[in-house]
Amino acid sequence: MPRFAGKVGFGIQQEVEQDVWKEVLVERQYYGDLTRNFSRNDNNSKLNDDLTMNNTFSIVADPFAYQNFSNIKYVVYMGVRWKVSSVDASNPPRLILTAGSVYNG
Repeated sequence: MPRFAGKVGFGIQQEVEQDVWKEVLVERQYYGDLTRNFSRNDNNSKLNDDLTMNNTFSIVADPFAYQNFSNIKYVVYMGVRWKVSSVDASNPPRLILTAGSVYNG
C-alpha cells in the first residue's frame, strides 16, 4: 500500500469583527496511506475533459483533525488540491478521506 504524506485543508470559521464570521483555510500536515488510487477523464462536451479522482486516503488524525473533520475541504496530492467529497471518522485514530475533483475554493 503506498504511503501518503501531505497537507489537508480545513475551512475554519473565525470571527473577524463582532458578529462577522469568515471562513479561513488552515492547512496541516498528515501522514497515512493511499488506499485507493483511481482517476478518470469526464468528457462533458467541453473543449477539455475534466480530470476526476476517486482516491481514498487513510490518515492518522490528531485531536484537531477529529474535532474539525466536518470542515475538511481538500487534500493536497501530487501538488494539486483535490476536493474531499466524504470523510469517515469511524475508525480511530484514522480518518478516511475520499477525494474527487480539483478544489477551486
